[in-house]
Amino acid sequence: MSTLSSSLLNPRLSFSLKPLFLFSQSSFAPRKFQIPRQFVSAKRKTFSDLASEQSSATDNGGRSGRGGRSGALSPSPVVEKVQRIDVNPPKGTRDFPPEDMRLRTWLFNHFREVSRLFGFEEVDYPVLESEALFIRKAGEEIRDQLYCFEDRGNRRVALRPELTPSLARLVIQKGKSLSLPLKWFAIGQCWRYERMTRGRRREHYQWNMDILGLPEVTAEAELISSIVAFFKRIGITESDVGFKVSSRKVLQEVLRCYSVPENLFGKVCIIIDKIEKIPIDEIKRELNATGLSEEAIEELLQVLSIKSLTKLEEILGGAGEAVADLKELFSLSEKFGYSEWIQFDASVVRGLAYYTGIVFEGFDRQGKLRAICGGGRYDRLLSTFGGDDVPACGFGFGDAVIVELLKEKGLLPELNLEVDNIVCALDYDLQGVAAEVATKLREKGQSVDLVLESKPLKWVFKRAARTNAQRLVLVGNTEWQKGMVGVKILSSGEQYEIKLDELE
Repeated sequence: MSTLSSSLLNPRLSFSLKPLFLFSQSSFAPRKFQIPRQFVSAKRKTFSDLASEQSSATDNGGRSGRGGRSGALSPSPVVEKVQRIDVNPPKGTRDFPPEDMRLRTWLFNHFREVSRLFGFEEVDYPVLESEALFIRKAGEEIRDQLYCFEDRGNRRVALRPELTPSLARLVIQKGKSLSLPLKWFAIGQCWRYERMTRGRRREHYQWNMDILGLPEVTAEAELISSIVAFFKRIGITESDVGFKVSSRKVLQEVLRCYSVPENLFGKVCIIIDKIEKIPIDEIKRELNATGLSEEAIEELLQVLSIKSLTKLEEILGGAGEAVADLKELFSLSEKFGYSEWIQFDASVVRGLAYYTGIVFEGFDRQGKLRAICGGGRYDRLLSTFGGDDVPACGFGFGDAVIVELLKEKGLLPELNLEVDNIVCALDYDLQGVAAEVATKLREKGQSVDLVLESKPLKWVFKRAARTNAQRLVLVGNTEWQKGMVGVKILSSGEQYEIKLDELE
């Protein structure tokens, strides 16, 4: 390999060269063209002469003597003023320009990698679903937040507000062809028309992991472990976030003591989920409206204030399913290695009516953000859609709150555009050769930004800096006549010539 001339690859020298000197002087020599005599007018015509000719040529209804349309001067067309559209996305939604898309891709890659490490398979569902899928047993809040409408086939449809009902639909559709247990994950866009706050928009992407076919608490323990693994990958520790854990069965046992009908259980859970969102007097008023007695309400609120599993066992006894499930989960958390991440909090019930057992929420310990993620057991969801119930549990993890947390902790990664090569032809006639070079490098798995137009080297070096290119490949006449191209390693400044077949 020989050294390239500094005039080609030294940017300081190249910047001072004028594009004019890339060509020979002869290429700019003036050239004379002979004009046929029939196109040369003996007399120069004035504008009035032209107008007179146009007038005489357009007699007989505006047609010329040859029967064609006249070339008469027509009035200037009326230009309608086009109103500029609102260039912002609809309220509560987002664009993803390249820098934001890089962050989203980084986040989703971590979602997928954690799911892969835990042996889950990826699935997806339509963004547009039947409205009935979300109003049967989702909870009143979601019903009020649906983006729903009637399509042209007179069908009631909705943009999905969450992914779990779609999962249930697909499982029912597949029926006995599925081999249990299932371990599925999905990353999908969800829509809710709700009040926007920090980390809450009207559309968001959600990572779901679900296990179907396992009634044991080991399923919930595995799911929480996967979330902890994700947090560790992105630099979040147990001092930053934690998990509040409880069970819907705690509420069931309290309500059973006061003979509260089973059909009111879902409504009570939805109200209790608002405890940190609305005043306690409003909570009491809504609970009373469901038919609960004052005594039952006071007892219920007292139990919900418990933050110790030992205290809960003193009140409910150790024989019930709620305490037994929770004790097993906390025991498993030590085996999985995340016992420092979880804590008991009886007030956690989750707002969706289909949960039946253990429920959990991820939260930031500084209390600045809403729930980071949440999930639990939903053993009886499939029967609400006419299917056979299958033991199931899962979680949803949104993309918005976690990004806010990473900002808060100063953990957002720097994700710049990076390419392996910039390929540039030094002469327009070599553009095809540059394309050949780019193709060969791409076939070897390298990323290439091919300069598609004639640009000075100063521009090329600036682009290389902006794209964080590792090297610059230049195709020049002198080098290509020898079957070679010029290479400059941009980090070290090293430059050399190399045969195309040897370029790696």
